[in-house]
Amino acid sequence: MSAVASALHEHDAVAQAPALRPSPTVGAAPARVALLGTGTVGGAVLARLGGWRGTPLGERLRLVHVANSRRVAADAAGLVPEHAASALAASDHHSSLDHVAEALAGGGARVVIDATASEAVAERHAQWLAQGIHVVTACKIGQGTSLARWRAIREASERGGAGYGDSATVGAGLPLLRGLRELQAGGDRIHAIAGVLSGSLAWLFNNYDGMRPFSALVRQARDAGYTEPDPRDDLSGEDVRRKLLILARAAGVALEAGEVEVASLVPPELAILSREGVDAALPALDAPLRDRYAEAYKNGEKLRFIARLERAEDGRVVAQVGLQSLPGDHPLAGGAGTDNKVAIWSDRYRAQPLVIQGPGAGAEVTAAGLLDDVLRLAV
Repeated sequence: MSAVASALHEHDAVAQAPALRPSPTVGAAPARVALLGTGTVGGAVLARLGGWRGTPLGERLRLVHVANSRRVAADAAGLVPEHAASALAASDHHSSLDHVAEALAGGGARVVIDATASEAVAERHAQWLAQGIHVVTACKIGQGTSLARWRAIREASERGGAGYGDSATVGAGLPLLRGLRELQAGGDRIHAIAGVLSGSLAWLFNNYDGMRPFSALVRQARDAGYTEPDPRDDLSGEDVRRKLLILARAAGVALEAGEVEVASLVPPELAILSREGVDAALPALDAPLRDRYAEAYKNGEKLRFIARLERAEDGRVVAQVGLQSLPGDHPLAGGAGTDNKVAIWSDRYRAQPLVIQGPGAGAEVTAAGLLDDVLRLAV
């Protein structure tokens, strides 16, 4: 039996464990929160917390620790969210992940919000969970890379009795992972998942008309903040691979990263360049994408960058990420802006898939997804 096929049999307690473990307690002390990362998403988390100050929601959370890659600001009595950025800038304390658990000591639930894209922070997720600290994250490195790390997170969550809030890792807080888990909890079996999982790639192909050079559109998307500063991070499909792995594992298919076939949009001559040389070489994208668009247009189809997981009755699994030409009436051919759109086929939704659509990128919706998980887990 192949590694992919054997993954289908991994419906054990760990694979099926829910990511969220709400534990409301009437009259409990406020949850103590550490925010790691104060960039675009972290800043939106602080703004949302600031907007809650003086409200019942705000009374349920106490921000006690804020850190970026350089500095840390902490106050056991609570930091004012609106002033956290300035407190961080004025701090002479160097950031260290070793002190996060210590900063969260005290009454009430303990929560780490990971708003970084840091490998080092993701490495600590299992350790914090095992200590009984809830972890809420938008970072895909924890659950979307090696299967061993994914298992370690699930097992640590069980061992420490802490929850792992991952709603913002795929779809910026759309109810994708929660929906998959609830279907399975109700006895449904997932047969296939397909979707537009990248807000940046959704925007590019919703706007590409075959007339304007694709490279110019990529620059526009980068300048608008839709892509990463190095757009190859989006165009390579690696970000989408991680999201598909997270969805697949949530659906009970324990895939390794290498079992997802990725068709990158980045040609070899662009892939080898330093980050500084990328902009001038972006026109290497133009001719291949123009040809793909022309062929799709001739057939009345639309180009979409799709992640796809399919499993057959005999146990075979296909997991693919890449550009596809879809009929105009396909469930995934529509959409606008940076929308993510995901179709789920199951026992319950065989003939017509369940489709979930909404903004798949943006600091505000991601921050809302993070804090929704915090509230479900800790208060």
